[in-house]
Amino acid sequence: MQRALLRGAALAAALLCVSVGSQAALFEDDEARRAILDLRQRVEAMRQQTDQRLSDENGQLRRSLLDLQNQIEQMRGDLARMTGQNEQLQRTVSEMQSRQTTIDDRLKQNEPTKVSVDGREFTADPKEKADFDAALGIFRAGQFAQAQTAFAEFVKRYPQSGYNASALFWLGNAQYATRNYNEAIANFRSMLSLAPDHAKAPEAVLSIANCQIELKDTRAARRTLEDLTKAYPQSEAAQAGRERLSRLR
Repeated sequence: MQRALLRGAALAAALLCVSVGSQAALFEDDEARRAILDLRQRVEAMRQQTDQRLSDENGQLRRSLLDLQNQIEQMRGDLARMTGQNEQLQRTVSEMQSRQTTIDDRLKQNEPTKVSVDGREFTADPKEKADFDAALGIFRAGQFAQAQTAFAEFVKRYPQSGYNASALFWLGNAQYATRNYNEAIANFRSMLSLAPDHAKAPEAVLSIANCQIELKDTRAARRTLEDLTKAYPQSEAAQAGRERLSRLR
């Protein structure tokens, strides 16, 4: 009887131990599952945080790259505009240099130059020289009336010109050729008053005498020829004057 009780007690104790062990095992499994779930949740949270951070960083990187691309495009546009402006500036500078060269050439064309006429040197403007040469060309072409007008206008247009003595001489000759003797005498005398040492001064005096002869003023012509031989004794005009004077006597 007692043995049976002891066996029953032992069996009950064994069952109790098995039950307690099973409960302990079940408790440990629950803890492990919760730990695993918690770990999974933490890992998932970290993954999500990492993904979000990477997404944010990628978004920021894309925005930075887009901003950089926009800046590059803007710089390209600015460079293109600067290149265009530089090309325009170069064209403008080239045009200004061309205009300056043209202006310089025109100024040089209008600059006074040294000329030599009838042994006299002086400076004259290109237009002044051209006008004198044109008038002289008209005279040499035998167009004496036109030459008279051209030389008269020249003297009025250039009252201080170094050509004036020569212009008056040729004006007097043109007037002599058109038989305007009194006007010719006046211009020859103006020429002698302006430049008594002029290379053509002796010829001017002889021309005055010739005008006086044409005017039948023999006494005045004789006086003029005598003055010629005294003032310019070695000149060819003086030699011609002596011959003319001998015939007047």
